[in-house]
Amino acid sequence: MAERPKQPPGRGATFRPHPRFLSAESVPIDDGWGSLEAPTRREKTRVTPEATRQPLSRNDSPDVPFSVSLNPYKGCEHGCVYCFARPTHAYLDLSPGLDFETRITSKPDAPRLLEREFRKKGYKPRVIALGANTDAYQPVERSERITRQVLERMAAFRHPVSIITKSSLVLRDLDLLTDLARDGLANVFVSITSLDRDLARRMEPRAAAPERRLEAIAHLSEAGIPVGLLASPMIPALNDGELEAIMQSAREAGARSANYILVRLPYEIKDLIEDWLEEHYPLKKQRVLNLIRDMRGGKLYDSRWGERMRGTGPIADLLQQRFDVARARLGFLPSLPDLRTDKFAPPPAPGDQLRLL
Repeated sequence: MAERPKQPPGRGATFRPHPRFLSAESVPIDDGWGSLEAPTRREKTRVTPEATRQPLSRNDSPDVPFSVSLNPYKGCEHGCVYCFARPTHAYLDLSPGLDFETRITSKPDAPRLLEREFRKKGYKPRVIALGANTDAYQPVERSERITRQVLERMAAFRHPVSIITKSSLVLRDLDLLTDLARDGLANVFVSITSLDRDLARRMEPRAAAPERRLEAIAHLSEAGIPVGLLASPMIPALNDGELEAIMQSAREAGARSANYILVRLPYEIKDLIEDWLEEHYPLKKQRVLNLIRDMRGGKLYDSRWGERMRGTGPIADLLQQRFDVARARLGFLPSLPDLRTDKFAPPPAPGDQLRLL
């Protein structure tokens, strides 16, 4: 009988599900020497550069608040077990499980290609969401610095940018973000899933601790950068009871707006979350899964636009009501102010003739 090795320490996924587009599959077999039961070694992160051709991604989904995004990395070392982006690793013939958080693809050409895009004749600026699929400030950014280079282009061209992150590393670029925000060109959304350090460490093993994210909100707000809270994802019977506490803590730290998303479990994520619950919260497993089904019309996932973010039914309605009451009580804005696009001004390129006036 095929068995799985134990979960590597410091990682979110408990196993490495087979990439669904790959025809060949290898399965570990117990050879009788106890190799599968032996302590699992730490899995090192491997970063592979990609020859990017187009740095920007576009979407027309009616329930997504942006139409253009840039992701400096594929895969995410944060290791959030619930991450909706995990299935995208299957397109690389890699597992959405452990491969997603240990085999990262970087886009070192993205800053240069972004500048080329900005200089195209007729380019019309729209707010670019930075890190919408995977976190632009995940740990490998400390050495790769692709996000930093992208922001430098944004500042040089006075281009609007909206950042989504759960990393305090965003504070490294406070100088650029402050400069952009001064002209209404930047905002930051910080994701906080739980204030419980133990739960956060299990769900998001390499993301910043909850208090570090609150500190990031405070520092960004003090610097004049509009900050929004994303209390996402909400997982019933696991972290949904913290919703109001998360919102209050973020508001006290300086967040101006708030939003939440119900946990999304497309494709292989369903198997990953079930196995993760069995590993870490076996007594809660069936209750969590049953409540998700109650909020998804009897299934673990509903991909319909609008409903995929909030869910349906009385439990989903109650979560929405709790959020609405807390948002009004705490004085959150319905949304952050719109970023400006009229400041866009390409600087002279090397070799350009200088203007006389």
